[in-house]
Amino acid sequence: MTVTPADGFSPAAAFPDPSHDQWQSLVEGVLRRSGKEVTGPAAEEALSTALGDGLTARPLYTSHDASPDPGFPGFAPFTRGSSAMGNTVGGWDVRQRHALTDPARLNEAVLDDLENGVTSLWLAVGGPGGIPVSGLARALDGVHLDLAPLALESGDAFEPAVRELLGLCEARGTAKEAVRGSLGADPLGHAARTGGEPETDAAAHWARRCAREYPGLRALTVDALVYHEAGGSAAEELGLSLATGVAHLRTLTAAGLTVQEACGQLEFRYAATADQFLTVAKLRAARRLWARVAEVCGDASAGAQQQHAVTSSVMMTRRDPWVNMLRTTLACLGAGVGGADSVTVLPFDHALGLPDAFARRIARNTSTILMEESHLARVIDPAGGSWYVERLTDELAAAAWSFFQEVERAGGQAAALRSGMVQERLAATWAARSKDLARRKEPVTGVSEFPDATERPLQREPSPAVRPAGGLPQVRRDEAFEALRARSDRHLAETGSRPKVFLAALGPASVHTARASFAANLFLAGGMEPVHEPASVDASTAAAAFAAGGATAACLCSSDALYAEQAGPVAAALRRGGAAQVLLAGRPGGYAGVDTHVFAGCDVVAVLSSVLDRMGVA
Repeated sequence: MTVTPADGFSPAAAFPDPSHDQWQSLVEGVLRRSGKEVTGPAAEEALSTALGDGLTARPLYTSHDASPDPGFPGFAPFTRGSSAMGNTVGGWDVRQRHALTDPARLNEAVLDDLENGVTSLWLAVGGPGGIPVSGLARALDGVHLDLAPLALESGDAFEPAVRELLGLCEARGTAKEAVRGSLGADPLGHAARTGGEPETDAAAHWARRCAREYPGLRALTVDALVYHEAGGSAAEELGLSLATGVAHLRTLTAAGLTVQEACGQLEFRYAATADQFLTVAKLRAARRLWARVAEVCGDASAGAQQQHAVTSSVMMTRRDPWVNMLRTTLACLGAGVGGADSVTVLPFDHALGLPDAFARRIARNTSTILMEESHLARVIDPAGGSWYVERLTDELAAAAWSFFQEVERAGGQAAALRSGMVQERLAATWAARSKDLARRKEPVTGVSEFPDATERPLQREPSPAVRPAGGLPQVRRDEAFEALRARSDRHLAETGSRPKVFLAALGPASVHTARASFAANLFLAGGMEPVHEPASVDASTAAAAFAAGGATAACLCSSDALYAEQAGPVAAALRRGGAAQVLLAGRPGGYAGVDTHVFAGCDVVAVLSSVLDRMGVA
């Protein structure tokens, strides 16, 4: 006999509901066994994770973690999606970015993409990193302009690029109502990138044209990537996108468009990171916030935000670039679950130069697998209802709105850029994050943690794109460690070997293995070769072993108990063997003869840079 709840019996009835206090008591016991004596709320705080923007991910969320009603998909405040059907009909739009200067090569690449899963194209046009405006027709040869939406990224070449594209559509007989995509006018984002003044007249002109003649085209892009790429946090990215969007609404309504028409001319572009929950919450919060803007402007129904999510370039690494495939998969998952209308997955070799055909294939197939095999698009807002996601969405929206208000009080987005307020805020955020990266509190797999000592670098054709001077900087998580590895590479090219550090392990393997492994991983992150031969040394053998290892620095690795007995004598022996500097894997303990300590949470970048300096590695 099968017993079901319909029979009046619930399988959960035999299990009493635990209270929050009971759970917290169990947490205290677990922490106590790990050596942490904390009680009450402090126990829960010990398991919490700081997310930036003053936000914290707690270890437990319950129905008591109330958040505003997110509403229904397709209805204000649009938290759960801009349309009632979400992406369930055909999945999200798979948008591939192309930045080639040769029209023939670009044409070959876009046709390959469109034939193999890509549903729209994002083209760089004009400037040093894009296709010449005059080459647009050749680049789009064979592309059905009524089937493949186009998104332009043209900077100063905006008007010529738009005229060329729409002229091409007319020449090919494509009906105006069949043309879809985004013209990509981004005057404020372009000003942020270049340090120039925003020119809005052309954007307003083409917004009026699109609203009247091209119902499937949006004239402007609110591109928040520039703020993310300058080191901004999730709340700052959202806040600045709101300030930009509001500035565009003022421009467009002053040009004669209604609020409904003006909102319909905007597409918002956000970064998707490997923190999938933060990405989900960011996209949901963005829709909710923009709905609030539309409501205040007098037309709540106009607030359905069109979103284009792009996997973060900040998280992409040049070393061990294969790991980027994992990062972009998580980011794509977050973008899809978060309800983005279009998703661009950057190729895994993006940080190295122009992607090859294999990298583009992996990028587009990431979306295909998530939609066709994992069925990610078949559920509308799958994260909705999660107490954690709803609370995170609410807290992130509040932080973003607060920053948006700061920008508005400063005179709006253009004034905030002109005064340096935006630059200063983003620089401060990146400086704080850089400290976490340097201490490996935010680890970068394959770079600051678990670097591949035998890696053969990938070679790619350099990208012709150049970030203009005078605008916001473009940062990467790997930049500090990349600088260390570059010093090691130069030393290898000049001398035929990498800088070496001798691991002076004390005692048996059971005692020294943990810290020896930690030290080896740490020095590899700086491009230094750890020498661990022989497996163990003492005061009588350390000098000879060091001299035979070919290193100029040494690191003691063992337990605190053995350090108390042997660190001083072994350090002295290493000095006699020629060690110019002696480090110790462990927290400072006043050991004689030790120059520096390396331990979990230390400033790894500063330590490794100092070691290379004393080795004479430029």
